[in-house]
Amino acid sequence: MQHDSIAVVDFGGQYAHLIATKVRRQNVLAEILQPEDPVEKFKPHKGIILSGNPSLSSFGEDSDYNKEMFDLDVPILGFCFGHQEIAKHYGGAVMNGKQEFGRAQLHIRREHPLFKGLSRSEQVWMSHNDTVTAIGPDFEELGYTLLGEGSEPHNFAAIGSDKHRRYGFQFHPEVDNTTHGDVMIRNFAIEICGCRPTWEMAQYLEEEIEKIRERVGDGSVFLLASGGVDSTVAAKLFGEALRPEQLHLLHVDNGLMRKDESLQVMKAFKAMGIDSNLHFVDASEDFLSALNGLVEPEQKRKAIGDTFVKVFEREARRLGLSNHLLGQGTIYPDTIETGGTKRADTIKTHHNRVEIIEKMIAAGKVIEPLAELYKVEVRELGEELNIPSEMIWRQPFPGPGLGVRLLCSSGELEDSASIPAISDEVTKTLAGTNFCGAALPVKSVGVKGDLRSYEHPVLIHGNTNWNKLDEIAGTVLKTVRGINRCIWNLAPKMPQTFRPLAASTTRERLDLLREADHIVMQGLRRHGLERDIWQCPTVLLPLEIDGQGEELCIIRPIHSERAMTATAAELPEQLIGEIRDAILALPKISGLAYDITSKPPGTIEWE
Repeated sequence: MQHDSIAVVDFGGQYAHLIATKVRRQNVLAEILQPEDPVEKFKPHKGIILSGNPSLSSFGEDSDYNKEMFDLDVPILGFCFGHQEIAKHYGGAVMNGKQEFGRAQLHIRREHPLFKGLSRSEQVWMSHNDTVTAIGPDFEELGYTLLGEGSEPHNFAAIGSDKHRRYGFQFHPEVDNTTHGDVMIRNFAIEICGCRPTWEMAQYLEEEIEKIRERVGDGSVFLLASGGVDSTVAAKLFGEALRPEQLHLLHVDNGLMRKDESLQVMKAFKAMGIDSNLHFVDASEDFLSALNGLVEPEQKRKAIGDTFVKVFEREARRLGLSNHLLGQGTIYPDTIETGGTKRADTIKTHHNRVEIIEKMIAAGKVIEPLAELYKVEVRELGEELNIPSEMIWRQPFPGPGLGVRLLCSSGELEDSASIPAISDEVTKTLAGTNFCGAALPVKSVGVKGDLRSYEHPVLIHGNTNWNKLDEIAGTVLKTVRGINRCIWNLAPKMPQTFRPLAASTTRERLDLLREADHIVMQGLRRHGLERDIWQCPTVLLPLEIDGQGEELCIIRPIHSERAMTATAAELPEQLIGEIRDAILALPKISGLAYDITSKPPGTIEWE
């Protein structure tokens, strides 16, 4: 069937493919194109969306891409950088400054097809440095934003020209934090571009099965089956497309699994009937050896990825598999966060995107049937494949496992002198509230303006309702420089001293983290929240607090759909109390905190 489609121009923003996903959620096909692609590639599409960009600027110099797309007689909508480029191309002006990060309120000037079905005031998500300061002839301001009551308006947050059929949003409608962004995208694709909503997951499944059969031929696939949502759906998809003897599954116990995880995974695959060539290996010593002495998050991720491949190749030789492809349940956030497109910044290297994997991909030795899908689409595909709901709706668990939730440290920080200054800024920001806070002498991975950050978390202490707590965290993160997380102290009093400890990845520390994680996951199950909470990492930091203990434990319950953005989730007071009592009673635990940071600026995982 010939589908109407939208071209999404990938300028390298972290959300470029999320735009395509949101278009596809409206049952309209979307294709990712590069800015330098010839104009002929754009002609089959009924509309074009220009993505944001983390490093290019519309201010001061001419951006390098194929501007012939503007000569096409199809509607074009730009987000963030794309919005600025449209304004500039048609006679407007852009300047550097007036940064906005986080939630803002969009005030819509008049009724317009782009905003059909919406109110005149909508919550949107901002993440930018440059801003449009003037618009050209035939353009109008469709909306402006306010960051808060009494603040100065940010003009030209939404612009448009019905004559040219060119439109721009300074905000990001593709992220879930823009409350009705999906409606705006639907309005562009269907109301403005006239696309028919005919693209569905059932058809994607049929097409993907044919692609797998064509790619594999008479060979075989050897899939690393962790038991997570992605690898499980990939395994079932390969099972539908291939003969039983063509598919081998390998579950590796890397020593970084949750409590009793490997046993549960093996049982689940057998129950689904895809266990005719299901293999198991305990490689925990391989991974612990590879991680020994490593502290820096990127080094740890790469060591885990390299070790997976070494174990895979060793087991393939042992099983006598030669003409095989490495199967992976890679989804798009794994690729885009590793800087997998031409202009994307590296947020973190996923274990399935380390250098050795990239070389295998270049050599045609890897097959990834989910690589263009996001988590919500993978789950829909799982439903099409009749996978039990408890498997496809389980909380995501990272491929590197607890390896990215067990932070390591040399015991020292290069910029330790900045911590008192950051803490002073926190104190000033919290003045007038019943909260106090301090920067911690550790660092975590975050994402700001599509770029990777490696900065300090801030611990705050005080009691209030959830909405006020969320507001305080947002204020701290927007005001204080040099931080990317805000965590709420769950211990009885605010700590006075923090001392980072030298720590590596050891079986003893992993066992402690397994117990803490088990307490949290069992608590979510008891309270019926395992599915409501999209993911809940439990993290250990090697930190002595007030001369006590060795590990600060952090819980991070979040709401998300696609992992590209996330918001902190509120847990019931009773559950928080149960978790507090159980975790603080564990040996070597120095404290307990609750991560209340959105993504951005904090990534879901701490590494």
